Amino acid sequence: MTTIGSSDLTVFPLALGGNTFGWTSDEPSSRAVLDAFIAGGGDLIDTADAYSAWVPGNSGGESETIIGRWMADAGNRSDVVIATKVSQHPEFRGLSARTVAAAADASLTRLGTDYIDLYYAHYDDENTPLEETVAAFDALVTAGKVRYVGISNFTAERVSEWVGIARRNGFAAPVALQPHYNLVHRSAFEQHLAPVAERNDLGVLPYYGLASGFLTGKYRTAADLDQSSRGAGAKSYLTDEGLGVVSALATVADARGVAIASVALAWLLARPTVVAPIASARTIEQLPDLLEGARLGLTASEIALLDDASAGF
Repeated sequence: MTTIGSSDLTVFPLALGGNTFGWTSDEPSSRAVLDAFIAGGGDLIDTADAYSAWVPGNSGGESETIIGRWMADAGNRSDVVIATKVSQHPEFRGLSARTVAAAADASLTRLGTDYIDLYYAHYDDENTPLEETVAAFDALVTAGKVRYVGISNFTAERVSEWVGIARRNGFAAPVALQPHYNLVHRSAFEQHLAPVAERNDLGVLPYYGLASGFLTGKYRTAADLDQSSRGAGAKSYLTDEGLGVVSALATVADARGVAIASVALAWLLARPTVVAPIASARTIEQLPDLLEGARLGLTASEIALLDDASAGF
């Protein structure tokens, strides 16, 4: 178990991504994945109010609704940690005080709960004064609707600005940072956001930990990309450099008798400030490799091999 930043949220060191619920996983499949994740020791479920508005026929909130129904039927709300986000739902865009308050209430309704454990600002809103946004999140904490605050997809400068506003005004300070970070997307986080996270005791929960499936090793040729609805997301990594990273992962995985995906997640967990990578599973068959990544400790030489192979990213 691990603790998220300066909070008292103690979680299994892998978050289950809810972006597939209502998209590539229908409700029965999503429920099966949720059941298997909990059975495997997991407890942190990451979603967003916008999931999955991009699917034809969806309006946003489908993932939260599925999770809410599942929790109601399982009666397990107190046993799970729910993280969700605001700013991208078609009806609640941006981070104005009014939007944040209304979106949080809508998320609470869909989730069938009276509190959100970790509430993220999903994307920055430069049209709203940051002071207004930080105060709006603080109001949710004060009201008991949100336990802790998180930030996702903000620049390092804006994260620092948020922290400063919170400290100066006695507002609830953020405890978590959710950036895009993996073996083939390193520099943006490591050069800019990592120092801010370390300086402000922010627990880091990277998304795209498996680079849209590329770091599972299942995409080695252009033809492989057509085998999955998410294959297009991995296309940009299908280069000599990207395949070199997969080769290094395979070397470690073969030596340890584990899946490539497990090693990719274990590498993230070995990074300073990272507390729990986020990974999605479309089916229960994909879960064991993800859970293994949270338990697999890499040696210094294995980490060095992966660091070297991915240094260009």
